[in-house]
Amino acid sequence: MVCIAASFSHHDRVAVHRLHERIDLVRYRVFDEGLLRLLLIESAPGSPSPAPARRQRREREMAAGAGGDRKPSVQAPPGAAPACLQDLYAELDEALTAWGEVEVAPLLHYIAYRRMVNLASVIFRPKHEVILVYLRVGPDTVELEEGFSRDMHRISHLGTGDLEVRIASAADLEKAGPLIRRAFEAA
Repeated sequence: MVCIAASFSHHDRVAVHRLHERIDLVRYRVFDEGLLRLLLIESAPGSPSPAPARRQRREREMAAGAGGDRKPSVQAPPGAAPACLQDLYAELDEALTAWGEVEVAPLLHYIAYRRMVNLASVIFRPKHEVILVYLRVGPDTVELEEGFSRDMHRISHLGTGDLEVRIASAADLEKAGPLIRRAFEAA
């Protein structure tokens, strides 16, 4: 099955891996002059066994109580967040993917969140118990706050985005919400 849409939510991408069928999620975007771009967002290979056999096996597992013991097929990248920042990162991840279909790409030095282009880059600083988020938002359009946001336009840094936002608490994350939304809309 191929699903084509303008966007997919994080939950759509997770659901694809929970089903036992071959499903591809393809995002489209129409540009000026009628140019159409298709981008494969998620693909679940499905199971090679026929559907009735899978259904019977699933029913046997549920009857035996094994259904709840299965590990999820989609997991966070290994070692994505240090232990001291895992809860805060889980909330940040939810905020970055809440507005629609966003691809999460763990890279060597940071985690990229992107649509057609990167909208945010996430870097962990466990020594200071802070998460740095670089957003694709013009720093000159934001009232910068000492200790919370910083203009990185002329400062070399890892990741994409000229606005650095420091997330050290749930309150910081709530304050960053409108900035995250702006980055999502610009991407």
